[in-house]
Amino acid sequence: MTGTGNDDSAVRASREVRVVVGRLRRRLRELAVGDDLTPSQTSVLTRLGKEGDSSASVLAVAEGVRPQSMASTLAALDQHGLIERRPDPSDGRRQLITLSEAGRSRAEGDRQARREWLTAALQERCTEQERHVIIEAMALLERVAEQ
Repeated sequence: MTGTGNDDSAVRASREVRVVVGRLRRRLRELAVGDDLTPSQTSVLTRLGKEGDSSASVLAVAEGVRPQSMASTLAALDQHGLIERRPDPSDGRRQLITLSEAGRSRAEGDRQARREWLTAALQERCTEQERHVIIEAMALLERVAEQ
């Protein structure tokens, strides 16, 4: 499949990035403030916190789930008092989903816990030089991620 050493290094780099990013994502997800939400609910809460108001259908597409699954996720978040629904000003037939005050507080608490854990882990487990290497690697990965 691969003909040159460069191809082999691309395959290896691809595998390493996927494995490490996956592991890091799982670890960061574990750091949610409370354990009363499912990963799907936490993901929607985080998305609303980052991207702002959205419709259920847009959230379903963004999360890669069926509209019925998103309806269940939103019902659970609503039950926890973490979201509010209001009419879409541009289309009265649709509802916009927004974070409630409790939802904003929860999303910010989760972000803060993740930020603090990652900062502490980098401080404790990496040298100053290694942290600079990570910064450089992130710039390269950003270039790979550009469309």
